[in-house]
Amino acid sequence: MVRETELYLPVKEYLEERGYTVRGEVRSCDLAAVRGGELVLVELKMAFNLELVLQGNERKRIAAAVFLAVPRPKNCASARWRKILRLCRALGLGLLTVSPRGLVEAACLPARQAPPRIAGERERLEKEFGARTGDHNLGGSRGRPLVTAYRERALAIARCLAEGELPLGKILAATGIGNAASLLQKNHYGWFERVRRGVYCLSPGGRQALEDYADVLKRLG
Repeated sequence: MVRETELYLPVKEYLEERGYTVRGEVRSCDLAAVRGGELVLVELKMAFNLELVLQGNERKRIAAAVFLAVPRPKNCASARWRKILRLCRALGLGLLTVSPRGLVEAACLPARQAPPRIAGERERLEKEFGARTGDHNLGGSRGRPLVTAYRERALAIARCLAEGELPLGKILAATGIGNAASLLQKNHYGWFERVRRGVYCLSPGGRQALEDYADVLKRLG
C-alpha cells in the first residue's frame, strides 16, 4: 500500500523535472512548487475523497494552479474514475496519479486563473517558501515537527552552541542570523539557556534536537 509520504517524492521529482523548486509542508500545504513567479500547490491523499476535494478547492484561493495527487487506480476506465476526472475539470483542479513504482501521470491539468488574494496568505506562503534553505519535510508526513524557516535558524544556532557557551556577538558572526538575539531570547523550542547577560548555551533539549535533526543539519552544511 502506498502511503502519502511515498506519493511525495515521485510528485516532487515530476515537478522538479519541469523546472520547479519544491518544498514539502509549507503553511499546511502538502507540497508547494515555484518556477519563476508561478506557484503550484499539491495536496496528497491515499484515496480520492471529499476531504481532498475540499482541500484542493481551498488552495485555489492561494494559487492559480492546484493539483490533487492520489495512487493510480487499478481501473482508469471505470465509470467512477471518469466521474472523478469530470469533477476535477469542473472545479479547475489538476489530478496526478502515482503508480506503485512511482511513475507520475497527469490525468488532467488545472485550469489556470489568477487567484484572489485572501488575507495575504499567498504572500505568507511565498515568504516561508523563500526563507527555507532546502526541502527538509516529506509532504503528507506526520510525526516529527516540521522544519520551518524559523526552526532552520534555531537549529543553526544550536549547532553553533554545541561546543559550549558563547556570547551573542560570536553567535551572530558564526551563523549570520540577523535575528539570533530574538530567537535566543524567545527560546520558542526550549533549546537555549542564558548563562549570563548576552551569553548562551544549549539546554538538554537543544542537545537532543541536534540528534533528532542531524539529517537536516547535514543538509544545511
